[in-house]
Amino acid sequence: MSNPRPTTPPFYECVRVIADWFFSTFYDYSTSGMSGVPLTGSAIFAANHISFYDPPAIGAQVHRPFNYFARDTLYKGWFGKALHKLDTIPVARDNADIKSLKAIFKALKNKGAVAIYPEGTRSADGKLAEPKPGAGMIACKSKATVIPTRIFGTFEAYGRDHKLPSLGGSIHIAYGAPMTVAEIDPGKEHPERYLEASRRIMAEIAKLEAPKLVVI
Repeated sequence: MSNPRPTTPPFYECVRVIADWFFSTFYDYSTSGMSGVPLTGSAIFAANHISFYDPPAIGAQVHRPFNYFARDTLYKGWFGKALHKLDTIPVARDNADIKSLKAIFKALKNKGAVAIYPEGTRSADGKLAEPKPGAGMIACKSKATVIPTRIFGTFEAYGRDHKLPSLGGSIHIAYGAPMTVAEIDPGKEHPERYLEASRRIMAEIAKLEAPKLVVI
């Protein structure tokens, strides 16, 4: 007997539906690989990071709640209250502190899903960058399933140098085959264990492609 899908908190589901409507209305928004996305159990959605849009774009069509990261300076006023209500994880601007890491591991231990960016920061040019060891460390220690996720089109829509988003164009989210810790972790004897784990995840992200456009 399969495990029932966990109940999504109403506020989170409302925000997810609005995000899906927004992207589907103002962009040619699509996903691929959804059949391999686990709707239960601990999961790390490891994605490239190219835009302000990335967090909602990753989860807008996935019917399970995510624990997203948010810069600690954003937790102010009504927006900060909304972030708390969405169970986002505050992170210091320059590093993931111990408190943040504890929150991540707690979410994964409770069979939740987190969105992580192995590159650590938004790309300046939209291209994939070298990963940092943090994502590999979290994957190895938590033993959670990792879903390589590649985002296309959000850089053009709302890259780090954009003051305002550009409407129109295509946004595609490609979800790869789930990775187990055995595929990711090179072992405790490896001199760069966590960095190598992150590299293995990034290699799978790099393999993902957007659908080819058919010209008639």
